[in-house]
Amino acid sequence: MDELLRRAVPPTPAYELREKTPAPAEGQCADFVSFYGGLAEASQRAELLSRLAQGFGVDHGQVAEQSAGVLQLRQQSREAAVLLQAEDRLRYALVPRYRGLFHHISKLDGGVRFLVQLRADLLEAQSLKLVEGPHVREMNGVLKGMLSEWFSSGFLNLERVTWHSPCEVLQKISECEAVHPVKNWMDMKRRVGPYRRCYFFSHCSTPGEPLVVLHVALTGDISNNIQGIVKECPPSETEERNRIAAAIFYSISLTQQGLQGVELGTFLIKRVVKELQKEFPHLGAFSSLSPIPGFTKWLLGLLNVQGKEHGRNELFTDSECKEISAVTGNPVHESLKGFLSSGEWVKSEKLVQALQGPLMRLCAWYLYGEKHRGYALNPVANFHLQNGAVMWRINWMADSSLKGLTSSCGLMVNYRYYLEETGPNSISYLGSKNIKASEQILSLVAQFQNTSKL
Repeated sequence: MDELLRRAVPPTPAYELREKTPAPAEGQCADFVSFYGGLAEASQRAELLSRLAQGFGVDHGQVAEQSAGVLQLRQQSREAAVLLQAEDRLRYALVPRYRGLFHHISKLDGGVRFLVQLRADLLEAQSLKLVEGPHVREMNGVLKGMLSEWFSSGFLNLERVTWHSPCEVLQKISECEAVHPVKNWMDMKRRVGPYRRCYFFSHCSTPGEPLVVLHVALTGDISNNIQGIVKECPPSETEERNRIAAAIFYSISLTQQGLQGVELGTFLIKRVVKELQKEFPHLGAFSSLSPIPGFTKWLLGLLNVQGKEHGRNELFTDSECKEISAVTGNPVHESLKGFLSSGEWVKSEKLVQALQGPLMRLCAWYLYGEKHRGYALNPVANFHLQNGAVMWRINWMADSSLKGLTSSCGLMVNYRYYLEETGPNSISYLGSKNIKASEQILSLVAQFQNTSKL
C-alpha cells in the first residue's frame, strides 16, 4: 500500500520547476484507481485514505520557511513584486501533495466520478470513526473544494423528468428519494404527472445522470400537509393554469453522497424558480414543505434528562401536565418518551389535542432557538435560511407517516421564498446569524420563552 502511494502521488516539484515538470504517467494514477476499487472492505479503504492524508499532505518545513520569508520581506522596504512572489511561494507550499493526485485522476475517463465516490467513502469512514484526526478533515476539505469547482453551476445541466423520461432515470430518482419514499410505479407516475414537476441537475461529463433531484407541487395555496401532495390524485389530468398559484418544494435529494456540502441544492432551487416563472408568469408564491429531522430526538433527550431529576418540569405548564397525565395515566415524562418514540400517541384523539400546544412551541424553539455555532441546529432549516427563505409556518399533523411521526412528531414547516428578499435575508443570516421568521413562529417562540426554563 505504501509503495503504491509513493508511485501514485507525484512529488512536489521545486517552485522554479512547477510549470516545467511533466505530469505523472497516466498509468500511475490508473493503478491507484484500480487498486482502490479492488478494496472490498470499508476498513481497507479507510486505512488507505488515512495513509494518504497523513503521509502526503503539506511539507510543514517548507511552509515555515516560506512564511518566515514573507514576514521578513514585510519588514523591509522591498518592491511589491518581490513580496508578491514570496507570497506565491508560500501559497505553493501550502498545497498538499495528494491534491496533485486528485487533479491527475480527474483527467482520467471516469476520474471525476471516482473522486465523488472516494469522498463518499471518506465521509462514511469518518462517521464510523474508522478514520479521524485533523489530516483526514483537511483532505476532506481539499477534495470538497475541488468538487465544488468541478460541479459549479456553469457545468450543470437542468433536466425535467416526465413519465416519458428514460426508464433508468425514473428508476434512479425513485431509488434515491430520501425524504418521502416512492412506493411503486404508480406513485412515481403521480409525482411527475399533472400539477407536479420534477427536475434534476446532471454534470456535463455525465449527461442524463441525476446528481440532485427536486420535486415540486403546483397548488392553489401553500400546502400544510404532505399526504395531500404525495398520496392524493391531482384535481384533473389536464392542468388548469388558474388553479395554480403556488409552487411547493416538497423534496430535495442528493443522489451522490460524495457531493455533500457542494451547493447543488441551492443552485437547483434558483434554476427551477426561473423555469417555473417562464412556464407560469403569474406564479406568486414559492415555498418548501419541509420535514424537521431531529426534532423528536432532541425532545426525547430533554424528556430523558428531566425524567431523571424527579419533580423537574421545564417543558410543560402545570395544566398541560395534568391534562397529559389524565390521558396516559402516567407521569408526563415517562409516558411521552414511549409514545413519541413509537408514534402511538396519534391513536388517541385526546392526546393529540393535549400535545398540540406544547409540541408546536417546542418545535418553534428547536427550529429558531437551538443553534450550532450560531446557525440553526436543524440541517434543513439551515439550508433554506442560507438560501434566504423565511421560516414561515409550522404545520400540525402535516406528516402522518410513521417516519414523520417518529422523526418530527408529525410536524412540518414551510420555508417561504420571497424572491425579492432572498438576497438580503441570506446575507443577514450568513453574516449576522439573524433568522427571518413570521409572526406565527415568533409568537410560538415567545410562548416557549414564557413557559419554559431551559
